[in-house]
Amino acid sequence: MNNIPDPFREKRKEAAVLKCEFQGESVPMILRHEDVRRAAKDWQTFSSDAPFRVPIPSEEEVRTVRQLPIETNPPEHTEYREIVEPFFQRAKQPEVIAKVEALIAERLSDALGRDSIEVVNDFALPVQSRALTYLLNMPETEADTWIGWGIHVFKVTGGEFKKGTLLEDYLRAQFDRAEANPGEDFFSALTKATYRDRSLTREEMMGFANLAFAGGRDTIIHSISSVIAYLGRNPAALEYLREDPKRIVLASEEFFRVFMPLTHIGRVCPVATEVHGVPVKADGRVSLGWASANLDETVFDAPEEVRLDRKPNPHISFGFGAHLCLGAPHARLIVRSLLQALTGRVAQIAVLAAQEHVEHEAGYQRANGFESLIVKLTPR
Repeated sequence: MNNIPDPFREKRKEAAVLKCEFQGESVPMILRHEDVRRAAKDWQTFSSDAPFRVPIPSEEEVRTVRQLPIETNPPEHTEYREIVEPFFQRAKQPEVIAKVEALIAERLSDALGRDSIEVVNDFALPVQSRALTYLLNMPETEADTWIGWGIHVFKVTGGEFKKGTLLEDYLRAQFDRAEANPGEDFFSALTKATYRDRSLTREEMMGFANLAFAGGRDTIIHSISSVIAYLGRNPAALEYLREDPKRIVLASEEFFRVFMPLTHIGRVCPVATEVHGVPVKADGRVSLGWASANLDETVFDAPEEVRLDRKPNPHISFGFGAHLCLGAPHARLIVRSLLQALTGRVAQIAVLAAQEHVEHEAGYQRANGFESLIVKLTPR
């Protein structure tokens, strides 16, 4: 169980791109590590200034606003990013770190007191939701509402889009509240922020908030669940980390590499171009294959093998270039805190049942996280 499957290995050897079909559009996915990094930096050729077309599949049915700052290019992207970056840097503050560690300790105590626990909904989702209140400086009671949305903001189990705009309705109400009675929270900060010497529009505020909830939800839940499942299936790994907690930092990065939640992300070519021999029309999409790049055998020795001491580890699970993930410090804090808690308090993790989530696409099939994961935790 120490190896992970690589659905792109043979395709990556045969060609630099893989043609995928999404919403009737042929999208070449760039597969190789160096090619993905080069494209991620070349925003003039591979533009993010493409509302609703950066996430794949697109989300026009469930959101009405451009996500900020991810669906913009420099210099607009840089200026937009600076507005919200202080909130995402809160993950480095001692008081926030202490809150996350206490949260995980509390949830772990609850799990250790049960005969079994369903990790995705009953552990990962509450941890993600409550930790997000610390990041956004919101009352922790708000997490109860977010937990009620389920695992996905936009989708139900099985991948179908939800009807209506549940998230946007919530965000509008929060901005109404913040404008009437501003505080020190994320929503209030956006109502008071300026961009190029003017106040943000409500649409811009919504774009920031939409991404804050959509971008850091499934990804964190996926990481927590994948780590717990791996340690359950590989008990020697849990013991390896327990022997020396200093190993947790490198192990975390390896988990981020191999359990990449986002297979790829879109870019749009403003003018007709050729992507490694594949012609792309003007306004046509390409995608950056993060998951494939993280398994590139020309960069990573034995890439399908999980090596918890891998160093160097130039994974690109948090993106590359200008669009480096704002939530990276938050994700690292949660996963490292989780590993510290598990190694300190859990003797064994037994996986009792697992329903894996598998992406079924014409060009590939990729196991990617869990719809459900039931484990039994044995205390030390």
